[in-house]
Amino acid sequence: MAETTPNTYTISELAKEFNITTRAIRFYEDKGILNPSRKGQKRIYSPRDRILLKLTLRGKRIGFTLAESQKLFDMYQHGEDNKDQLETMLATLDEKDALLTQQKLDIEEMEAELQAARERCFSAIKKIDNA
Repeated sequence: MAETTPNTYTISELAKEFNITTRAIRFYEDKGILNPSRKGQKRIYSPRDRILLKLTLRGKRIGFTLAESQKLFDMYQHGEDNKDQLETMLATLDEKDALLTQQKLDIEEMEAELQAARERCFSAIKKIDNA
């Protein structure tokens, strides 16, 4: 059994909880997102580390870069109103929304082009068969 207190986590526990590799967790540590304490060679992660990992993974799923997530984390001030952080997050969300809208338009255009190419191929085959 892992040697952690109820308020700490091992790298294996976090990896299992979030269904990621321990290597991924070490990557986030190397990037400064996580800052575990050490007990010899063992990493001991705090509840704060767990929350930052959870938020980082959630941000990744919605398209945030690691730098964008880190910027938002760095802006957070415990006990403050964090209006700047919230406004930055809204601006980032707006950017992601605009990007997704453009990607959706690009996909729709590509689908139309593929359909047109498909129809040209069928037409060419039909001409060959009728010749």
